[in-house]
Amino acid sequence: MVELILREHIDHLGRRGDIVSVANGYARNYLLPRRLALPVTESNRRQVEAERKVADQQEAEERQAAQGVADRVAAVECVFARRVGETETLYGSVTAGDIAEYLAERQLPVDKRAIHLDEPIKHLGEVTVQVRIHRDVTVDLRVVVVKEEDQQDGEPAADADGQESVAE
Repeated sequence: MVELILREHIDHLGRRGDIVSVANGYARNYLLPRRLALPVTESNRRQVEAERKVADQQEAEERQAAQGVADRVAAVECVFARRVGETETLYGSVTAGDIAEYLAERQLPVDKRAIHLDEPIKHLGEVTVQVRIHRDVTVDLRVVVVKEEDQQDGEPAADADGQESVAE
């Protein structure tokens, strides 16, 4: 085991400036070559502390911006119209990519990897999905899947291509 000072936040290990004990191979082959950590010395402690002050200020600004995006995402309800079979099961599914695309159309760019779906949504109804906007900011998003024929609030239903169809 070797002790290192972290220069960056690493999930499941520690935050910037923490002194951690890790296996020699992990330190030698991953943390040190990528400059994610430094050996524990007094000069390295001072260096990491100076970097931490700058990074903490920058992270506070990022967190505030992420909270603004999270508030806007929480106010959105994603409604997807999909074709269903006789047993009320979807022919396709609603994926994290579909949700990210839906949000991007509403000027809410969210990476599809930030949308936590254990598996694609394959049934009608309402599902609450967690979206991780920032490391410290997570928001719940309502996703509603309806039959393609159904009309929600007088809006035309979307066809298989996601285009709105107009009933005449």
